[in-house]
Amino acid sequence: MLKKRILTASVLAPIVLICVFWFPLEYFQWFVALVMCLGAWEWANLSGLEDMIQRWLYAAALTAFLPVLVLFPLPSGVLLFIACLFWLLGLIWVRGYPGSSDQWGGVLQRTLMGVAVLIPTWHALVFLKAVAPAGGLLLLLMLLVWGADIGAYFAGRTWGRSKLAPAVSPGKTMAGFYGGLVTSLVIALVIGLYWQLKPLALLSLLLVCLVTALASVLGDLLESMVKRHRGIKDSSQLLPGHGGIMDRIDSLTAAAPVFALGISLVGLAQ
Repeated sequence: MLKKRILTASVLAPIVLICVFWFPLEYFQWFVALVMCLGAWEWANLSGLEDMIQRWLYAAALTAFLPVLVLFPLPSGVLLFIACLFWLLGLIWVRGYPGSSDQWGGVLQRTLMGVAVLIPTWHALVFLKAVAPAGGLLLLLMLLVWGADIGAYFAGRTWGRSKLAPAVSPGKTMAGFYGGLVTSLVIALVIGLYWQLKPLALLSLLLVCLVTALASVLGDLLESMVKRHRGIKDSSQLLPGHGGIMDRIDSLTAAAPVFALGISLVGLAQ
């Protein structure tokens, strides 16, 4: 299993970095659209659509909506704000699980949830590429998500006792939660100093990154909640050793719109 994870990561990581740093915006947005299409195919299964034709129709319909956003774009702040409101609702659902499943557990509700999860993710990533074509903001976002995940893993293994959300994800601990936040803040501080931000801008960046790290945990928990409700361990087996696309981007789906909106509000999206 470990060899499969390492081999898969060694193939995927260069592809992602090439797309982030060297793809022009036009190519980058379609690369992300492909990822969202595969994620939608998996989410259809999480929604309870077991028939393969239904799953591909769902993925096609969601992906077909993305060119509409390109041709008739909504103001970025509006879509990102709506996405953040959805994630506040997601927080209520996660905290209230399993009782909250009465509100979102139906097939239709879960299919709509997938739209609210995936489309703003695409928009946020494209927005970050548009405002920082060199890829700096996208790299910071990914480092925050990875840092929160890695920090949580090691802190949880070392000090983990109290559970974070036992009904949703029994393996996550409060120690891991705090370890992930600290790791993300250290990354943000290093990047902010490297960018030579002024004190107020640096403080703003740290605040945005803290909220982003919190959101990344929520994204992970929301997908875990839906998988638990569905009764499956992985969203698919598309990535050997890693599960599915959604298992790799679940944290990013919440972190991306929160980070993009935060960067815009504090004036760092330049």
